[in-house]
Amino acid sequence: MAIGHRPGGTPEDVAEATDRFNMAVMGLRLAGRSNAVSKLHGEVSRSMFADLWPDLPDDEVPITSVTNGVHAGTWVSADMTDLLSRHVLPEWDEADAGSWARIWSTPDDELWRVKDQARSRLVAFVRERMKQRAIEAGTSTSEASWADDLLDPNALTIGFARRFATYKRANLLLAQGERLQKLLLDPDRPVQFVFAGKAHPADDQGKEMIRQIVSYAKELGVRHRFVFLDDYDIAVARSLYQGADIWLNTPRRPHEACGTSGEKAALNGTLNCSILDGWWDEMFDGENGWAITSAEDHEDLVVRDQLEADSLFDLLEHQIVPLFHDRPAGSGVPRRWLRRVKANLASLGPQVVASRMVRDYVTELYEPTATTADALRGDGHARARDLSAWKARVVDGWGAVKVDSVEASDDIADLGATREVCVTVALGDLVPDDVAVQLVHGRVGQHDELEAPATTTLACDDPSARPAVYRGAVPCDLPGRYGFTVRVAPANADLPTPPRPRPPHLGLTPPST
Repeated sequence: MAIGHRPGGTPEDVAEATDRFNMAVMGLRLAGRSNAVSKLHGEVSRSMFADLWPDLPDDEVPITSVTNGVHAGTWVSADMTDLLSRHVLPEWDEADAGSWARIWSTPDDELWRVKDQARSRLVAFVRERMKQRAIEAGTSTSEASWADDLLDPNALTIGFARRFATYKRANLLLAQGERLQKLLLDPDRPVQFVFAGKAHPADDQGKEMIRQIVSYAKELGVRHRFVFLDDYDIAVARSLYQGADIWLNTPRRPHEACGTSGEKAALNGTLNCSILDGWWDEMFDGENGWAITSAEDHEDLVVRDQLEADSLFDLLEHQIVPLFHDRPAGSGVPRRWLRRVKANLASLGPQVVASRMVRDYVTELYEPTATTADALRGDGHARARDLSAWKARVVDGWGAVKVDSVEASDDIADLGATREVCVTVALGDLVPDDVAVQLVHGRVGQHDELEAPATTTLACDDPSARPAVYRGAVPCDLPGRYGFTVRVAPANADLPTPPRPRPPHLGLTPPST
């Protein structure tokens, strides 16, 4: 059972949650390779589980990332599918970036017609859904006719649909109630919001957010422009992804692992306005949507929410709403808005589709893992037995391994030059092939830490000599103070993850406690 406990936790001591059996810890120890579902999620995960590799810096913890993608055929409208098939490729959901760039040649009028019709369908869907709900609640058909006036098919439509988890902050807009009401009641530049989602039955805060949204939506002054759809399902989600002009995402960074709703919206030509979290953190380029400024340095969550709500409304008031309603005289087509829609499709199209995700999993994780597994199974599992014996031998002999000396050439080197390094290592009963002697080098920070360090593996002079001598060079390719340190790690081509500086368990069994 110890394999599922963090360092310091034991099966006998389960009083604290940190000492309980943890499936993620067990999985990381048993897996040949591990991944997060976005680059930022990878950074967070490496930090969260760094204690499982106590001798590695966080950025070398062996958790990589493959950013989630979405199945385009499930979510993209028929009209948008037809447009992409004609202007990108018939197999647009498997197209590369070069093919997606063809979207720039799509006539503005044609692209706008697709988005305009999708918005009209969303408005019709909302009206019918709300009317039906009113009738089911006991309202007469005539009394429920108020739903026929909900929303405006020509208004900027902002969608928000997802699980109502607390960290997703569906109610962030309500923190600036007066500014929200001003947007909703502007007769010259109409704006409307459609919310949908569900909270986990045990998530009282999530349910409270829904209550706040519903309560606001019922206010007579704004209910025609601010709608909450209950009984969230795929039909609701699909209508919103396709018909919204803006997809709103307001999580507390860095709590969003990926957040694929925005990816589904993007493939429909819907622009994201989001905190830089999850997938958006790595794919926002300044032109393909908008980024809400995060105030994550503020520990006071109330202050943080206010600051981030300010940023959101600044974007809406000064950039998003004016851009959508900017129509050249006589055309009725928001051409500058459509340039951003095309930037969204050209940049995000090849990145957010499931085919890219599957390709990444296959090439970066599945194929290497399968290759290793096949090799270890071959010849009656001979290599697996050899690897097991090697691990036992390295663990037994590691206590005798130590760095005897480190010698380097001139302390001062010109930019672009190299510093020669010679390291003498006592290996005890091990041999040079059992270890990797590495230089970890980089610019020295103000606290004498190495900033964004790189790693160089040294070469052994004479494998038969004892102690073993290793040589290499530190490239001085950055100005300022540049430093290095030396480390020794176990090395074997059959290890599924990179060498680690200390081998108490070599990635398979838990450290002793």
